[in-house]
Amino acid sequence: MSSKTKIVVLHLKELIYTGIFAVLGILFIILLIIMFVPKNKEENNAVETPAATYVPGIYTTSLILNDNAVDVEVTVDETNINDIRIVNLDEAVATMFPLLEPSFDDLANQIIKNQSLDNITYADDNKYTSMVLLNAIKTSLGKAAAPSPSPSSSASPSSK
Repeated sequence: MSSKTKIVVLHLKELIYTGIFAVLGILFIILLIIMFVPKNKEENNAVETPAATYVPGIYTTSLILNDNAVDVEVTVDETNINDIRIVNLDEAVATMFPLLEPSFDDLANQIIKNQSLDNITYADDNKYTSMVLLNAIKTSLGKAAAPSPSPSSSASPSSK
């Protein structure tokens, strides 16, 4: 029996490419397993519901300007401020207070965007108008605030 010597030639470039593709394939399979294997059943069933911040509805606060009532109306659902608008704005009041509507629109847009009364800004030229409107909006949101859950008292009533 004669033994023939076989020579195998391996190109280094091909070995490197094969190794890189093998590593990428393994990483891809691990990624698919992580993405599609379900987590614990307890984690999937636990849905966080935000606490109710407001009692849904429309809340109104009246401002008296030159013997005319102007109502600030705030519409909320359980967790969001949906709309803020001026109701019953007389033409005479709008004429006497020209900064009222632009100031109000600016405040309302900021509050609806932020969903909060924090960090509200207004220009110096309509500072007092904005403060009056902001107080009216705060009052309306105060009316809309959900009652906080109070701990039930288990104290027995005293008898005489």
